Amino acid sequence: MDYALSRSNMIEGQIKTNRVADPYVLDAMGAVPREVFVPTSKKGVAYIDDALEVGNGRFVLEPMVLARMLETAELDENDIVLDIGCNTGYSTAVLAKIVSMVVAIESDEELATAATKNLSQIGIDNAVVVTGDMKDGVEKQAPYNVILFNGAISQLPDSIKNQLADGGRLLVIEQGKATMSNVCVYTRNGDIFSKHDIMEAGVATLPGFEKESAFTF
Repeated sequence: MDYALSRSNMIEGQIKTNRVADPYVLDAMGAVPREVFVPTSKKGVAYIDDALEVGNGRFVLEPMVLARMLETAELDENDIVLDIGCNTGYSTAVLAKIVSMVVAIESDEELATAATKNLSQIGIDNAVVVTGDMKDGVEKQAPYNVILFNGAISQLPDSIKNQLADGGRLLVIEQGKATMSNVCVYTRNGDIFSKHDIMEAGVATLPGFEKESAFTF
């Protein structure tokens, strides 16, 4: 299979047609081999316009959704980014092609190990994968210019918000009441967080960020 051609078709047919024009995002997604980050059984469909399951109920984000989030983040080459729920490391690799440093956190040890291996395989040397509770973020490397969630969450923890630098951008997917979630960006100005909606998308929930069930008698 010609993965390079499939990658080019993904850029032209899925990403550019969905109002993504940032050359840094387009170049990064055109350079990272998505097939490396999915199971062998999924390599043939690595570039379809959909999220792909990578194991343990986790998914690599749909290319268009990730691209829209990254463009909204207005990434800069000097940025330090926190990538939450990196699973096999695809989003981390794309980010690392654009910014100075990526700190990725993953709660699933098996996926975190796979992410580290995948990043090394394609020569990414400005990213590190940390295994731990995703709700905690990685405080010792904070503050971050950009924070990105790789799945839907029911509530944005203060522990994560507090790790965003002043002027920073936080890309989050907020769970909706139905199957669609709201993709949005928060921008920090001192202690004020302003919100801007990007789009709606069907995105799987990140483990540990599920909505708590109401207590009933």
